[in-house]
Amino acid sequence: MDGVSTSQTSPIAFLKGHGTENDFVIVPDPDNTVDLPAPVVAKLCDRRAGIGGDGLLHVVRSAEHPEARAMAHEAEWFMDYRNADGSIAEMCGNGVRVFARYLQRAGLVEAGDLAVATRGGVKKVHLAKDGDVTVSMGRALLPEGSVTVTVDGRSWPALNVNMGNPHAVAFVEDLDHAGNLFSVPPFTPASVYPDGVNVEFVVDRGERHVAMRVHERGSGETRSCGTGACAVAVAAARRDGTDPSETGAPVTYTVDLPGGRLVITERPDGEIEMTGPAVIVAEGHIDPALLA
Repeated sequence: MDGVSTSQTSPIAFLKGHGTENDFVIVPDPDNTVDLPAPVVAKLCDRRAGIGGDGLLHVVRSAEHPEARAMAHEAEWFMDYRNADGSIAEMCGNGVRVFARYLQRAGLVEAGDLAVATRGGVKKVHLAKDGDVTVSMGRALLPEGSVTVTVDGRSWPALNVNMGNPHAVAFVEDLDHAGNLFSVPPFTPASVYPDGVNVEFVVDRGERHVAMRVHERGSGETRSCGTGACAVAVAAARRDGTDPSETGAPVTYTVDLPGGRLVITERPDGEIEMTGPAVIVAEGHIDPALLA
């Protein structure tokens, strides 16, 4: 087990931040001394009995975390990301932007370029002086095999897109067709996503402009999902015949989410960039009793 026992008695610092209203509890822990088992993370993310958030950003120096030590020569800081239910996740696009904003606020980095280690690899981040944050999200993988998503008797084909975490992207006529998204929308075949999946429902708003809702694995419906927005842009480009690997030209999609707007660009080499806001809204201390 990494970190110390949850029986610690001193208060633990936290911050609260969001990226297009995808919100996170931030726990700075450079030396990886705070133990955060799943039940504790779930308590902290509880919107009534805890601080509340779609997930938790555990801020650790890469050299101090066993899952990130191999990346320490590329990125000083590791985003140890947890879903709201406490489960471990590979990546979170909005989370990376908020993570970078925290590092800037804490005086650990300055505006400009930096690298952040994640379970989905090292991500390049640019903190613009105008406040937006751009993240290089890597390349999308498109695993073979058809997927079908079903809600309230309606079914749609979905594109299987992996952005370091799994996504099923379905284009629909109306976002209300996604239902309440409290639980995971049924999908087949189940074997395609043995560890669960993020499901995106997408409608067109204009040329290279779409809107989406998402059920995030381990969190339910969220106001925004960065990797989901990237997966949606990739799926839209394939549907629209604007795949940069075939056209040789970058393509940019505007993606509207319930919590705001993200701009996604895919380049001919497959690299995907996501640009959007990241805001820190509060900071304080966690009562040690909550961690017991």
